[in-house]
Amino acid sequence: MKSQYMGLALIALVVVLASACGQATPAIRPEDDLQGVISISGAFALYPMMQRWAEEFHKVHPGVEFDISAGGAGKGMTDALSGAVDIGMVSREVSEEEEAQGAYWVPVVIDAVFPTVSNKNPVLDDLLAKGISQDTFIKIFITGEVKTWGQVVGRPEITDEIHPFTRADACGAADVWAKYLGGKKQEDLLGIAVSGDPGLVDAVAKDPLGLGYNNLNYAYDAESGRPVAGVVVVPIDRNGNGVAEADELLETKSEAQEAVASGRYPSPPARPLNLVTKGKPQGLVQVFLEWILTDGQQFVGEAGYIPLSSEQLAEALRKVR
Repeated sequence: MKSQYMGLALIALVVVLASACGQATPAIRPEDDLQGVISISGAFALYPMMQRWAEEFHKVHPGVEFDISAGGAGKGMTDALSGAVDIGMVSREVSEEEEAQGAYWVPVVIDAVFPTVSNKNPVLDDLLAKGISQDTFIKIFITGEVKTWGQVVGRPEITDEIHPFTRADACGAADVWAKYLGGKKQEDLLGIAVSGDPGLVDAVAKDPLGLGYNNLNYAYDAESGRPVAGVVVVPIDRNGNGVAEADELLETKSEAQEAVASGRYPSPPARPLNLVTKGKPQGLVQVFLEWILTDGQQFVGEAGYIPLSSEQLAEALRKVR
């Protein structure tokens, strides 16, 4: 017993001496003892990134668990405003009406939507050589004037019908794709409605005449960096000259990321992705959001997203703090 008391006294002496020398051990920050569960739902576009952030945050704070589900931006907003979840993933602009209901949002990364076709499309070579212009997309998805693949590539002898696919769930991908097509809304898009990013890309892959649109991390494979099996990302003919320029051909995920980051890819369909809370975040949620906008940014590029500008990050941090 005596030796134990002597040991304790020695430890106390060491601490006092270290303090006197200005080398005291650093104080434990409150967040070092974080405990709890953070619930998150919403946009498919943000789901892969959020999974990665949750994994990395849990390594630093093992007492924090996550419950994450994807169901579209509309669900994320509804769940956040109703209090069903702590954070909603919303891959579109937040409306003034939603802000009036208490939606408090911050951008966290940049993503984009890309047009996709089957790799068995009957005019695939022509599409890769010419691209598809914004005007043609409008005539397919909005007015319905262009109905065949022959019309798209200027070959009237090709009469195969276009099978456009769109999203059935309220989502940011459809919202931003419609905005690109003349400032329209999701409900203005023509096509066969399919739920979710995975469902839409699967439908296009299985239909040689299909045409769809997908967020970056669903258009491109995470492992290979190439378009997912069965689909091809169609170049957008930005200047409408009927030629797919070299910088419009986005054959890999890294090329797509660079095109968005540099501003070469149109915006929309590129746009920031947001996280939404009911009112200004507090406590554990606030700590997590601040971590996302600081330490968490190191995982953005490798997860297949585009980082915010330094100005956007500074403003988002100001809102969170």
